[in-house]
Amino acid sequence: MLMESVAWAQGAGGGGSGSGGSGPGGLLSLVPFLLIFIIFYFLLIRPQQKKQKEQKALLDALKKGDKVVTASGIWATVTNLGKETVTLQIADNTKIKIQRESIARIRSEEEDKDKDS
Repeated sequence: MLMESVAWAQGAGGGGSGSGGSGPGGLLSLVPFLLIFIIFYFLLIRPQQKKQKEQKALLDALKKGDKVVTASGIWATVTNLGKETVTLQIADNTKIKIQRESIARIRSEEEDKDKDS
């Protein structure tokens, strides 16, 4: 009779660790994946989202007369703004039209002084 109760307890999953994913063993197996996701979020995803927000704010704040640098490295002055495009003057009689997303940054006054020298 004692052997039957031991066999029945083992067959019913009473052993604990071999319970196939339910219980604390299943949750502990997810902890490394959660930690990896959290690390990726703080090291990769969050900084990229922050950079995208800053770039969008910069493009929304563009106005005529701003001195900018394009993603390809062209130094220019904004002469006209459209919904999707920006017209830039790169020389006295030379204007180009580019997409707004191609503006990398606004030049500082210190950079303008360096350019002249």
